[in-house]
Amino acid sequence: MSVAKSAKIAHTAIIEEGAIIGESVEIGHYCVIGKDVKIGKGCKLYNHVTILGNTTLGERNEIFPNATLGTKPQDLKYHDEPNELIFGDYNKIREFTMINPGTEGGGGKTIIGSNNLLMAYVHIAHDCIVGDSCILANGATLGGHIVLGSHINVGGLTPIHQFVKVGDYAMIAGASALSQDIPPFCMAEGNRAVVRGLNLHRLRKHFEHHEVDRIHNAYKRLFFGNAPIKEIAQEILDEGVKDANVKKMCEFIIQSTRGIPFTRKSNE
Repeated sequence: MSVAKSAKIAHTAIIEEGAIIGESVEIGHYCVIGKDVKIGKGCKLYNHVTILGNTTLGERNEIFPNATLGTKPQDLKYHDEPNELIFGDYNKIREFTMINPGTEGGGGKTIIGSNNLLMAYVHIAHDCIVGDSCILANGATLGGHIVLGSHINVGGLTPIHQFVKVGDYAMIAGASALSQDIPPFCMAEGNRAVVRGLNLHRLRKHFEHHEVDRIHNAYKRLFFGNAPIKEIAQEILDEGVKDANVKKMCEFIIQSTRGIPFTRKSNE
């Protein structure tokens, strides 16, 4: 066991031999830290946190009571093969959140980026990849092999089906059920969730007015047109579009394997 001298560890915490605890880490009462866990500088664990398996925390993550990280995947195909759970920096992981490591079938890694807020009772299953600055509200549930981009909001009590991909700056409304891919910048809602429009609130906070206009124009062409959406996306790319955000949206749509859920809108 390697514990930095500046770490503060409650006397009731259990730290298994082999764990690595960085500088200025705080570990509260009744926490359990497994032998293969690495906790980076400045992380704070409140009471009753459990971290097991080959789990690595970056710097200054804050883990609230009764969160459980790194326990075996809830996948019947998992048979104790090597796997990992990796976190970036400055994440807030609230009460009773559970995050599982990867499986052989998904590359063996679950990866959580930086600056994410995972509210109470969030579950992130095996082999998921979550980007940066995402907010998953209370009770949001990610099945296995899901890919979330960055700056995404997922509303409370929303389950997302295995293998779904959600693009950057998208929003999934609360109490929805998502089973298909949502392109960047879009907002989806419903059971089953469908694209309802653009996530304009988030876009206006992060992009210039002219950039939002270009995204909006591309959105109207994609979702109001008469041809299949993948054909329209390819047309836009073939025209040599230079706007990086529009290109990102079109490429996401073309590469989607689960399809984009929407009802064709009318130009009238």
